[in-house]
Amino acid sequence: MTTSSHPFSPSSKGAASPPGGADVPAQDLSLRTGVAASVVDQAILSRRSIRAFLDKPVADELILHLLEVASRAPSGTNTQPWQVHILRGAALQQLVEQALAAFDNPEVLAAQPKPYDYYPLKWVSPYLERRRKVGYDLYALLGIAKGDKEAMHRQHARNYAFFDAPVGLFFSIDRVLCQGSWLDYGMFLQSIMVAARGHGLDTCPQAAWLTVQGVVERFLDLRDDQALVCGMALGYARGDAVENRLETERVSARSFARFCEARAA
Repeated sequence: MTTSSHPFSPSSKGAASPPGGADVPAQDLSLRTGVAASVVDQAILSRRSIRAFLDKPVADELILHLLEVASRAPSGTNTQPWQVHILRGAALQQLVEQALAAFDNPEVLAAQPKPYDYYPLKWVSPYLERRRKVGYDLYALLGIAKGDKEAMHRQHARNYAFFDAPVGLFFSIDRVLCQGSWLDYGMFLQSIMVAARGHGLDTCPQAAWLTVQGVVERFLDLRDDQALVCGMALGYARGDAVENRLETERVSARSFARFCEARAA
């Protein structure tokens, strides 16, 4: 993805323009509705997992603003289960060094606590094919040949440097909370990523940090009753980075949605 002075710079190939666009008469109230819808649509459509960031700081006030906006995400009975840990500067660099050292040490990696099951224990179609394709497409852009384990390891290690983003976010949740709160958390995370696009920022949500979660938990001084949910890189995308050209496919709404009709009595 390339960046520009405009908050949104999506490629969003094939994306249809939302109804109620600029061709609506100015006096029509629907014009304002259409413009607002277009802005929201573009914020969502332009969100990508960015894997190379500029060395450009993000103001603390802007980080807090994004979190304030995202905190309007719904949660069952307003429980608001999110807990956010913000790293930048020396603290971020310190954790990055510890995480990379752990990732490069098989013994330390094997001693990490077992994380929750983010992925299925057994992959089946169509999920297996989708997973493989995004991996193949990314490695093709980076020129990493199939079976080049050393290059794959180096690329995966980029996760533990937050892909050079100036801000690293970690998210934790109280273990007493159940599956519904994790669903709420997902909406909060998406809200952060969409809000970031509105300010010209990009993100990369990262489950990879669960691989070194012991390192993260110690660094953040998480309590035993807190669980690590994931990490997230936040910053400004590098427009010249080939990995940021990755465009993941989506099946159409008609493929996964159906209209249900009334049943005969």
